[in-house]
Amino acid sequence: MSDSGRQRQIVELLRDRPFASVRELQERLGVSAATVRRDIDKIDEAGEARKVYGGISALDGASQAGVAYARPYDENRDLAVEAKRQIAALAATMVRDGDAVIVHGGSTCFHLGAKLADRNIRLYTNSMPLVAYLSDHGHCSLTIAGGELHREPGIIHSLTQAVPFYASKFFLGTQGIGQEGLLESHPLLVRSIVELSLCADQIVVLADSRKLSIHARNVALPLSRIGTLVTDDALSDADARMLEDAGVTVRIASASGALQ
Repeated sequence: MSDSGRQRQIVELLRDRPFASVRELQERLGVSAATVRRDIDKIDEAGEARKVYGGISALDGASQAGVAYARPYDENRDLAVEAKRQIAALAATMVRDGDAVIVHGGSTCFHLGAKLADRNIRLYTNSMPLVAYLSDHGHCSLTIAGGELHREPGIIHSLTQAVPFYASKFFLGTQGIGQEGLLESHPLLVRSIVELSLCADQIVVLADSRKLSIHARNVALPLSRIGTLVTDDALSDADARMLEDAGVTVRIASASGALQ
């Protein structure tokens, strides 16, 4: 198969899904990893998809119908990594010693949990990846959600047990943000977010600016429930005005390291 033929096949694959890894493309196309990476570079340069760590992503994570895919955790964690780390660093400054906090599942929240691992706080989480990390590396007081493990989206949740925790802040991510509020495709995430939002004084959303262009089918929380959004400095002026008009405090973690 020619170079252009392989690249067309990769682009066509991304019409039906949000992400393809180098390893998967190597097996599907029968070529070396180096060849796949060169193809990805060419597709990225042409603006037909986006090169990301470990593979290639459809533009904006959106389907042809304009509705976002819910990326698996293992894929989503490799997107916008530096922005997520900056957001998590700023969010960590909002936690004081002695606080009780809830940290939801998701890749940006994972970075926050890692930064809080050695703090003198009480931390509740339903994130299986974060539980695994804190069991090996953390010294904070850790309370783990009860219930069944849902490997995708990587959270522990019970349909019957009440949340045995109350926090000063609930930190969560989101698949998308619009005028309607926080948007999710996965019904379990919607239910979990709603339940945990009732167990905290303040709700703090951690979301890189890409999330303002992603639309999902379910509203998890209206903007009126959100106290603060922590995002990166690529947030557009129009999106900032929309959030502030809804009463959301916007805090920016800039690429220069200056926190606002």
